[in-house]
Amino acid sequence: MRTASVKEIKTELEHLPQDELVKLCLRLIKFKKETKELAGYLLFDAHNEQEYTEQVKEMLDDLFAEVNTRNLYITKKNLRKIVRIAGKYIKYSDEKTTEIELLIFVCKRMQKLKIDYKKSVQLQNLYAAQVKKINKAISVLHEDLQYDYLKEIDEL
Repeated sequence: MRTASVKEIKTELEHLPQDELVKLCLRLIKFKKETKELAGYLLFDAHNEQEYTEQVKEMLDDLFAEVNTRNLYITKKNLRKIVRIAGKYIKYSDEKTTEIELLIFVCKRMQKLKIDYKKSVQLQNLYAAQVKKINKAISVLHEDLQYDYLKEIDEL
């Protein structure tokens, strides 16, 4: 069985009546949690990106509060989980400013944890990867925004 291209699917969807389109969307949403979350973002949060960013920051803040800093192995696992969750919510938004703000938030919260990063190469690499993602996202922004965000990165 061949998988249809996006163009073919788009043209077919344009010919469907609205009630069939709604049924089709609900059927798609029902199967994966991530699809349901994306649909929720698009329907309820996409119109107010600032509020969405604040909600994600609050959720990440709660996860950072639960990080076990006594055991370095558990700390690495917790931080990887937080970065993965942040990446998932960044993926939903098409705006680079949301990506940058969330990644800067994660880096600042990682710094606040009382961890000796010199003891773990993996933690150093995890942090460096986040800073690299921030710099990559900043490079496509307007010069004025780049300047503002680069000032924040200098604090990191």
